[in-house]
Amino acid sequence: MESAQAWIGAKALLEWYVELGAVDAVGDAPVNRYELAETAPKPRSVARSAHAPLALADAPKTDHLAQARRLAGAAGDLAALAAAMRGFDGLELKKGARNFVFADGTPGAPVMIVGEAPGADEDRIGKPFVGRAGQLLDRMLAAIGLDRASAEAGRAVYITNVLPWRPPGNRTPTAEEMAMMVPFLERHITLAAPEVLILMGNVPCAALIGRSGILRMRGQWTQALGKPVMPMTHPAYLLRNPAAKREAWADLLEIQAKLRQGR
Repeated sequence: MESAQAWIGAKALLEWYVELGAVDAVGDAPVNRYELAETAPKPRSVARSAHAPLALADAPKTDHLAQARRLAGAAGDLAALAAAMRGFDGLELKKGARNFVFADGTPGAPVMIVGEAPGADEDRIGKPFVGRAGQLLDRMLAAIGLDRASAEAGRAVYITNVLPWRPPGNRTPTAEEMAMMVPFLERHITLAAPEVLILMGNVPCAALIGRSGILRMRGQWTQALGKPVMPMTHPAYLLRNPAAKREAWADLLEIQAKLRQGR
């Protein structure tokens, strides 16, 4: 009985770690940090936050950014864009990902959602927003009459991410990684031609509008690429903070009203 309880407790702890994003093992044995040397580590330069606005200093030091711009600009349709992105070798994290995750839903839909990057479920299946956060997103969209599986013009949704490959351990994409993918993302939006953009979380906001602080920005309309943009908290945040669903509902109603104005 005691061993069964221990197994249940260990399983619950593991599921909690996975929900927090700790899905990759980082070592084969535990480390007793009390036995490590007491010498202080050498100071390291502080990396620029991935949530900070993109600036020229954040641009990749190689020609990968120029290559990304050329490939994105040459893509005449979404299929060509997907092929160009799949063949782009500027991101090292591509080598550790299982699948290339391009998009889901209906191109040309009135609403286009941009998330951060694939998670473990998305990397396994090859589609964006298919894990617990994606299931919540589907319920949120259904509440205002939208459905990624619908081909009906008034109900359709198109979904993508800033990065098409999963960062190791679900870490936040770096500013350099975002900078290399922005040309592809901008071309993606141009080709998909939505009426409204929804940016889920800080990373797409940093990539497209050069701002961070999603809890301050959410619920306030802004512009990107000539289109109305609604920043929203990511569904994963709502799973961890259920009280924030009330604000997310208000944002959804704003989006519904904006779509009705255009019809």
